[in-house]
Amino acid sequence: MTESAANKEADGDTCHRVKPGRNGTVRNRQYRQPKSCCLDEAKVHQKTCNGGLYGRPFIESFEETPMLLAVLTYMGYGILTVFGYLRDFLREWKIEKCHIAREREEQRDFVPLYQDFENFYTRNLYMRIRDGWNRPICSVPGAKMDLVERVSHDYNWTFSYTGRAVKDVVNMGSYNYLGFAENAGPCTNAAAAVTLKCGVGVCSTRQEMGNLDRHEELEKLTARFLGVEAAMAFGMGFATNSMNIPALTGKGCLILSDELNHASLVLGARLSGSTIRVFKHNNMQSLEKLLRDAIVHGQPRTHRPWKKILILVEGIYSMEGSIVRLPEILALKKKYKAYLYLDEAHSIGALGANGRGVLDYFGLDPSDVDIMMGTFTKSFGAAGGYIGGRKELIDYLRCHSHSAVYATSMSAPVVEQIITSMKCIMGEDGTTIGKKRIRQLAENTTYFRTRLQELGFIIYGNKDSPVIPMMLYLPAKIGAFVREMLKRNIGVVVVGFPATPIIESRARFCISAAHTKETLDMVMHWHFTRLARHLKTSRPSERAEALDISSPPAPCDLAPSLSCVFIAVC
Repeated sequence: MTESAANKEADGDTCHRVKPGRNGTVRNRQYRQPKSCCLDEAKVHQKTCNGGLYGRPFIESFEETPMLLAVLTYMGYGILTVFGYLRDFLREWKIEKCHIAREREEQRDFVPLYQDFENFYTRNLYMRIRDGWNRPICSVPGAKMDLVERVSHDYNWTFSYTGRAVKDVVNMGSYNYLGFAENAGPCTNAAAAVTLKCGVGVCSTRQEMGNLDRHEELEKLTARFLGVEAAMAFGMGFATNSMNIPALTGKGCLILSDELNHASLVLGARLSGSTIRVFKHNNMQSLEKLLRDAIVHGQPRTHRPWKKILILVEGIYSMEGSIVRLPEILALKKKYKAYLYLDEAHSIGALGANGRGVLDYFGLDPSDVDIMMGTFTKSFGAAGGYIGGRKELIDYLRCHSHSAVYATSMSAPVVEQIITSMKCIMGEDGTTIGKKRIRQLAENTTYFRTRLQELGFIIYGNKDSPVIPMMLYLPAKIGAFVREMLKRNIGVVVVGFPATPIIESRARFCISAAHTKETLDMVMHWHFTRLARHLKTSRPSERAEALDISSPPAPCDLAPSLSCVFIAVC
């Protein structure tokens, strides 16, 4: 567990940090530091130690993978790989039927269309637990949802639908942070009314015949909500990053990207043609070193100064549940005269007393961030994204952004859903529903995280993040956990390699304001707790023992032993 120095004692001399031990346990360490001991080169770190950058506690937990689990996980993937090559050999000789796409015999001399080695993971590892993903739903993805029942008779290569539905599955995976994904209420009514008036499709771009009055209202409202001069809306969140970053940087520019940035940011950076350098996740020393080196050495070979240095970060990182250290990044940005691109896809609406994201959460000035990006797909229950900033920036993007010039305009009912939900969050609808949902989300997040920690589960992320990863580690647990949870009518998202490091497979819970305390308690009921204990995803705790969940594990126990490794192969 790591704790920001902002939590130090009031005397200004002591910083508390919590670091994980080699065996996965957590050790407390206390450092006493004189005010004058920090070097000039580490002023930002000194300010953090003195509590000058943070106005509130900043606590995040990340445990090292226990050595035994790491070894067993590598063994599991190793055995799966060996059996995968064996099965590929059997498929090559037509002993085992091959279901995946392959080159025809007459095309052997052509350039390979399907790279066998690149598809190796999909064929032999992912296919074993494919039933845990891409499960279709047939209802509103609210606090509860209905799933289409499906079965597979060929080990997940194909699925057939039974015609039945799994009713009232608790939804712990959707990004419905404020609960606006609903089929009743003011947002739904407003969207339905606009559909009758304007239809569903626009069939044109904003620069041609697709610019509606509702688009103009949405952008003005978004700018007012963010506290910036102007804003621009786009029809797709992914394209908001991937198509706008190339319009902002190019050859001769430097992009400094967090190592855990979303694929849309990575793609946008690559498409820009800029030089890309990656810094360690939320590590200010790593970022400052890259900034200092960039200014001292300049561009490779010519050593000319960079035309532009752009820092790419996210508000909440969706796989780690961590929150960006924005006060420290802003201090570095100002010190080295760089630009900052902030992606608030997961944090807008989900953080801050007013739901305005990480800037609201830390109490910072929106004008300090050069490019504010976010999506409407999560907290607003809609689709699309936005860019906010100075008016000159938005006017430039209207002319140079591929997403603005070539993409079809946002659908009118989607725009109305965003406008209505945003006004609800801002309180401009004449009610306090928005404030209540923001407060309910914060309470649910704190309650669920606290309960998981009391029960001994290993969780990652910031204490205020509604994204809560729970570590599973071993590959056999990924499929077992999602299947057993679904049997108990709980829908969860599990994530493994290559989306995460190979030894850090996890289940990811996304908390919503639509969840009630009773719903969260049901998720953590003795079914869930006993299942997790059988899977050995938690450590012993006094709280867990008090719940009487210490019954002997079932015969298919997936405890961290060699049996788990071989279960993954079966």
